[in-house]
Amino acid sequence: MMQVEIRIDESCAKPKIIIMTASMTEEINRVVAMLSENVPQIISGSKDDKVEVLEQANLIRIYASGGKVFAATDKGEYVLRLRLYELEERLDARQFVRISNSEIVNLRKVSNFDLSFTGTICVKLQDGTVTYVSRRYVPKIKKILGL
Repeated sequence: MMQVEIRIDESCAKPKIIIMTASMTEEINRVVAMLSENVPQIISGSKDDKVEVLEQANLIRIYASGGKVFAATDKGEYVLRLRLYELEERLDARQFVRISNSEIVNLRKVSNFDLSFTGTICVKLQDGTVTYVSRRYVPKIKKILGL
């Protein structure tokens, strides 16, 4: 669990954030990305030769297939130019979770998680898509679900 400490110092003209850590972790990288104002949060996708700005709330899942990255939304599928790790930095970490090396899902678009499969978790999305959490990400998903 990350410790947060705030010190009030009247001589401090500008707020300053110092992160003390033993090593760089995924969590630290995410905190730095959230604190960096220069990280663009816009996600755009192309469909039918048109580029559209995609609202995070409308994203169902983002996945890599055949060397391309796709976003499944309520309005259909879009091709994205960003890599999954770049999208992960732009997406709200409280709403989106990586379930495998090739897929990120919107937790608000999940119908249910089926834990009856040995060693993995089956994810049913509201659009009817069924996908699976890879073994490597099962502990992370269980922690998010409080299991």
